[in-house]
Amino acid sequence: MRKRSKSAEDANGGEEGVAAGSLLRGLEILRAFKASESTLGNQDLIERTGLPKATVSRLTYALASSGYLIYNESLGRYSIGPSTISLGYSAMSSIPVVRMVQPLLQGLADKTGVAAALGARSGLEMIYLANCRAFGPVTLQLNVGSQLPIWRTAMGLAYLAEMIPQAREELLAQLIAREPANANAIRDSVEEAIQSYRTRGFVCSFGTWYSYINAIGVAFRPTDGSPLVALTCGGISDIVSRDDCLTTVGDALLRTKQQLQDLLENA
Repeated sequence: MRKRSKSAEDANGGEEGVAAGSLLRGLEILRAFKASESTLGNQDLIERTGLPKATVSRLTYALASSGYLIYNESLGRYSIGPSTISLGYSAMSSIPVVRMVQPLLQGLADKTGVAAALGARSGLEMIYLANCRAFGPVTLQLNVGSQLPIWRTAMGLAYLAEMIPQAREELLAQLIAREPANANAIRDSVEEAIQSYRTRGFVCSFGTWYSYINAIGVAFRPTDGSPLVALTCGGISDIVSRDDCLTTVGDALLRTKQQLQDLLENA
């Protein structure tokens, strides 16, 4: 009996699956770049993505050819290209909450004397979408695109506290799978954050990311249907104490959240 050949639909599905897989792997390459780093080599990308050497070489060549990466021949390393930058800024400018929050963040930073930021989740990290600093010689050197750990930061803990319980448990499982040795610490931090969120309206992070950083955070659900985001305010512990965070800074952060909500509702 003659074998039935694959239908055109099956063949197209296979081709589409390969294309989708290549796209996802290409995005993994781009996500490997951090805001604090200017260049990465192929070996760095192999280690960060877990992709085979041949795959990384093929994808970096394709991304560089399309302007998403720039290849420095003298260094043999890649940096983020103009196409990626353009894509990122187009995405951020299309989110109303990002457009509206900047003057509010600057006002919050000026009032508290520390740094203020808006961020969202990107995989198993939080990423800065907007930030402002108070005028002064000592402040947090984080910028748009900076990535932060979720369970060690006020921004990430606020995000977790506001999540729907089922989604939060799924994310916790992923965080624990990545850091099984810290399973108890992760769950304890999240439970404490949820309790603080219920009683104070914001969460706290005192030295859990870096020993010298105090910060508070609050999550925000935009009324326009945009994804959940988080607002944070914090700085060097010598400048902003725990008491400051729990009183004046906390009050200022909650007022900023309300102002942002009012702006979106009246837009």
